[in-house]
Amino acid sequence: MSSVKQAPKPPLIASPLLAGILFSIVWLAAGALLLSLLLHFTDMKESNLSSSAFVIHSMASLAGGYTAGKRSERKGWYNGALLGLLYGLLIILVSFLASNASLSMNSVLLLAAALLIGAFGGMIGVNMRRQT
Repeated sequence: MSSVKQAPKPPLIASPLLAGILFSIVWLAAGALLLSLLLHFTDMKESNLSSSAFVIHSMASLAGGYTAGKRSERKGWYNGALLGLLYGLLIILVSFLASNASLSMNSVLLLAAALLIGAFGGMIGVNMRRQT
């Protein structure tokens, strides 16, 4: 038997930003499903929905930034922040188109939080890549 190392397989999605956006959408869908189950099966009130949705968006942005940072070779903070910005703009656009919601201070806070949390996830992701 020879001990020849095989080259690692390239990822299915080569673009770090596209992979991060897809990962953040998956996390958003899982969080929305969990939140709707909590609303249905527990005594949780709809008045708590905005803070819970903010936590779900934060987790989705962190996961997407982590994925983008891990798939990029350098500048994880940049890729994560760009992902957070794109994610926040996508969420604002969907909320505008779906429910005709106008821009408000909550939109700006969501955008800023997604950008910062995405950058943090990108920094973690790029450093995890270097260890493996």
